[in-house]
Amino acid sequence: MQRSKLCDVTAIASRDEPRATAAAAELGIPKSYGGYQEILDDPDIEAVYIPLPNHLHAPWTLRAAAAGKHVLCEKPLAMSSAEAQEMVDGCQAAGVALMEAFMYRLHPLWVRVRELVRDGAVGELEAIQAFFSYRNLDPANIRNVTDFGGGALMDIGCYPVNVARMMFDAEPVTVAGVVRRDPSFGTDALTSAVLDFGGRHATFTCSTQLEDDQRVHLMGTEGRLLVEIPFNIPPDRPTRIIRAAGGSPPVEPGMEIIEIPPADQYAEQCDAFSAAIRSGEPVPTPPSDAVANMVVLERILASVTA
Repeated sequence: MQRSKLCDVTAIASRDEPRATAAAAELGIPKSYGGYQEILDDPDIEAVYIPLPNHLHAPWTLRAAAAGKHVLCEKPLAMSSAEAQEMVDGCQAAGVALMEAFMYRLHPLWVRVRELVRDGAVGELEAIQAFFSYRNLDPANIRNVTDFGGGALMDIGCYPVNVARMMFDAEPVTVAGVVRRDPSFGTDALTSAVLDFGGRHATFTCSTQLEDDQRVHLMGTEGRLLVEIPFNIPPDRPTRIIRAAGGSPPVEPGMEIIEIPPADQYAEQCDAFSAAIRSGEPVPTPPSDAVANMVVLERILASVTA
């Protein structure tokens, strides 16, 4: 975020003042605070980034809004769609901007993917398949704590859901999911889902207990795209889209490698968020999208328990 051209990171807050001081010294941040409210009380701060555990997103977003601060909040926006809507309403009433931090959407990689699909590179986009996983068995990690909104679907399954809704520019008509829960943590350790967008399908698997991997396949009537590193896009090396033209057999595909120059998706996100605030224009990802994404996550979990 410090690489942003339109944003100055001027303060950092922690519940523990020595930790805040140490982080500020390490990162060259001018101010540090030993409490979150203190940063909201600073009149020089115009906007805050909230990367706290999921269960703290809503209360601190609403407090930030009450203090007149614009909010860039980590995904998923809230613990439920109702909570997310409360955050949207609170920020709107306070006259401040709110954006969910799906940073990947603003990277040139995904800008190019959307251009390719829009321009007919795959014909009609009919199916999306995604995989996102890592391995984390630490019981103290927030991603493994149910009360903190942990679990695979909330932490990383929200990305494939977001991709599908973004690329189809629609909401799923029906959803179905399957879940395997960790017997100790109670969180979903392995989750898969099918989203039906009126005959167009998105499928994905996410896990907090498998080998690290992430991929997105976009399948059309006249071609297909593979996005190699779709979410944790490295800032210091090129990324690739692999395009197979229509009629290319799997054994001898006619492949085109589209290389995207290095870019920092967090800096891109900060630039876009800051530009919207300065211009008074809507943020690039409207907060209503965060509510809609949360609705789909809830529907997946509801389908498992139905």
